[in-house]
Amino acid sequence: MRTVFVVFLIILTGSPARSADWPSWRGPEQNGAARDTGLPGTWSLSGENVVWKKPFGGRSTPVVLGDRVYILSRSGSGMTVEERVLCLSARNGDLLWEKRFGIFLTDIPLNRVGWTNPAADPETGNVYVHGVQGTFLCLDQAGKTVWERSLHEEFGVISGYGGRTNTPVVDQGLVIISFLNSSWGKHGPGGHRYVAFDKRTGSIVWWSEPGAKPLDTTYSAPIVGVIGGSRLLIDGNADGGIHAIQVRTGAKVWDFGLSTRGINPSVVYGDGKIYACQGLENLGSTVLGCVVAIDPTGKGDVRNTHEKWRIEGIEVNYSSPAFHDGRLYVFDNAANLNAIDAATGKVLWKHSVGTVMKGSPVVADGKIFAGEVNASFVILKPSETSCETLSEVNFPTPDGTVVEVNGSPAVSNGRIFFTTRDETYCLGITPWTGSSPAPPAPPAEEASGANERPAHLRLFPADVVLSPGDSVAFEAFSHDALGRSLGSGKASFAAKGLKASVDASGKLAIAPDAGFGVGIVEGRSGELAAEARVRVIPKIPFRVDFEAFEEGKAPPGWVGAGTKFKVVSFEGGKVLRKLPDDVRFSDGEIFIGRPEWTGYTIAADVRGSRMRRQMPNITLLNSRYQMVLAGNHQRLRIVGWLTTPPRLDKTIPFEWKPDAWYRMKFRVELAGGKGIARGKVWPRGEPEPGSWTIEVEDPAPYPSGSPGIQAYSAGVTTRQPGADAYFDNLEVTPNDAQAN
Repeated sequence: MRTVFVVFLIILTGSPARSADWPSWRGPEQNGAARDTGLPGTWSLSGENVVWKKPFGGRSTPVVLGDRVYILSRSGSGMTVEERVLCLSARNGDLLWEKRFGIFLTDIPLNRVGWTNPAADPETGNVYVHGVQGTFLCLDQAGKTVWERSLHEEFGVISGYGGRTNTPVVDQGLVIISFLNSSWGKHGPGGHRYVAFDKRTGSIVWWSEPGAKPLDTTYSAPIVGVIGGSRLLIDGNADGGIHAIQVRTGAKVWDFGLSTRGINPSVVYGDGKIYACQGLENLGSTVLGCVVAIDPTGKGDVRNTHEKWRIEGIEVNYSSPAFHDGRLYVFDNAANLNAIDAATGKVLWKHSVGTVMKGSPVVADGKIFAGEVNASFVILKPSETSCETLSEVNFPTPDGTVVEVNGSPAVSNGRIFFTTRDETYCLGITPWTGSSPAPPAPPAEEASGANERPAHLRLFPADVVLSPGDSVAFEAFSHDALGRSLGSGKASFAAKGLKASVDASGKLAIAPDAGFGVGIVEGRSGELAAEARVRVIPKIPFRVDFEAFEEGKAPPGWVGAGTKFKVVSFEGGKVLRKLPDDVRFSDGEIFIGRPEWTGYTIAADVRGSRMRRQMPNITLLNSRYQMVLAGNHQRLRIVGWLTTPPRLDKTIPFEWKPDAWYRMKFRVELAGGKGIARGKVWPRGEPEPGSWTIEVEDPAPYPSGSPGIQAYSAGVTTRQPGADAYFDNLEVTPNDAQAN
């Protein structure tokens, strides 16, 4: 009988991390601990033990790979504000390169840009970043884009004012990220989903939705390890639970219900247990907050069977714990550090460092390093029975504003790296050597045997977007019950719901005359079956009058339409209606093309009703710009990043009537390094105006973006519907085909 062992793999990639690397936000052991020695116990703004500081602020945690530090932050001001990745020299802080990318189609405020932490891959040297607008980038060591995905436009990822966005994790050949989204098909209803990309190409390997209905946006970052012989990803979820899924397949292994709200703090592992915490109402209790230890070797629902100990009443909404030498260190919301015996759950001591804590502690060299939100960075010395503050440095500003510290430190090569709102610091007292003490090598994962029975079938790629006449080859891979790969093999294939054919080798060919469509390719091998999602989008130009679409449903493959828009009969034909009767979806947007499209014009007939003196907002989307017909304000507006104040905003008066059809036309082009957005609106049936009625230039243009539509149902409440919005005769055409 094969022995199943329990170990936890603390290295994030298939190749061992270099000893000096801090490749993920919680470090090489994923537990907020480092093995460096000779770290400073004090420092000062005047220069004591400051190796370097640079005027690059941020709200997240740096990662360190070799002699490079990577930071996600923002750049510019006013109309030139963008998100950016910075690559600095770890030795002296010199800026080696930066990669800027625009912020769009979100109402996140400026001070929350750069929310997530980068993730670095020691094997390839690549770095992965997830922006607040859903841009997911793979960059090489020179700062060049290896691949890019637009999660918002491709998958309907939610990006709102709260700003919570999720940090990716790299493991072997995958980079995995989670998010709340609503797209199409089974993913039409909102859910907290995980997607694994091939880390080198950006192709989708699998989807997973381990949790129930989401309760919040979250930003818990997963950890990866081998438990019970199975390589697992473990993470806090938007449904209030902790979930474990197989890394190579996305199959769920166990659940542990924890909270009545979503989980923000990340879990850590130590001494055979998973440690999780949260700060809101506990599941099954009215007490707020808890810290819990979980035996991670179970299957299914383990809440009542695998809890080892629990402490209720410690409220932890944001900060993640650190584990070191049998002790768990947990900051509560009020910046009190709790030291907990990891074996028993006994609180050993509590120590206050301020008033608000969102960053997470890092333990190294017998010290604890942490940033407190209200402008301070502390160095602590813990003991068995108490804790001493060795250093507390505050960050003043001339205007008296608070220099927030939201991220966590990174420790590498005897140095401490962290960001404040305004600056990045490197602290240290030892010369640069290029190495740190290496963690002990974990036992290797047990290899699958030659006679292992396949238990899971997977198709690759798992999700594709094609155009009429395109083709793609699918391949089937099998895995054993522990999720270990058994390699590729023979399978039979079938296309379902598509105007397409698939041959015996798995090559799918979309019919040249296909229109918008969605479906699946099914693969079968013995008793096992797997599916790959397929979305079909016509190439530009195209026109949609909705007559060919099924009434009562959303147009197939229109991202974000499923729960907010339906095709309905109206005035003797079919149109698209924004559903006005659910306050949760008062504002709805749809993406109907590819994020790499550029140089096109979108036009549509639109109509709004008046409900209790309220009229809707109706919007066309072009290359990530919004042209908004504002009902209550009777205005026409072109906007880029609708924050407060908007990054780009041109508004003119425009009187439009309820229950009347209008034609909207919106063109965007790039010229001379600028983006030029032009629009016009006129009563349907009347001659088109000869000139554009609204125009704006953008000095920091978006290079591309999917066409789409958006509508806001003004006046909707939990008891009454809001104002209706309708769309018809939608067209997308290349700019060179336009007369004006």
